[in-house]
Amino acid sequence: MTDTARAGYRRRMSDDTRTTLPEDRPRAMHDLGGVSRFLCEPVDPSPHTLTAFDREVDGLRQVLGMKGVMSVDELRRGIEALAEDEYHRLSYYQRWLRSITATLLRKGVFTEDELRTAIQEAGA
Repeated sequence: MTDTARAGYRRRMSDDTRTTLPEDRPRAMHDLGGVSRFLCEPVDPSPHTLTAFDREVDGLRQVLGMKGVMSVDELRRGIEALAEDEYHRLSYYQRWLRSITATLLRKGVFTEDELRTAIQEAGA
């Protein structure tokens, strides 16, 4: 970022006339930026520990990308296609897994029956 851009950013961020975006503005359910009801919790920017589940889902997405089976854009589209209640209920990596699963089903990598069988066998 250039010094000029940095100065402009600082000026915008310190401008006391800033307002949040209208709550009733048409938006997708994942578009939360500027919505006042989501501004009450500060974002924790510190590094956090990933769970084993998080690492496995991330690794799966990386392998699918390296093999050309699924792109990051497809992951994003799948996440944005989740129903609003599901989007807000699921964790970050659970959303990833739902998107990956839907994409692989759509592409015919496996069938719903194969997925169901694999889930049952894993739970046994």
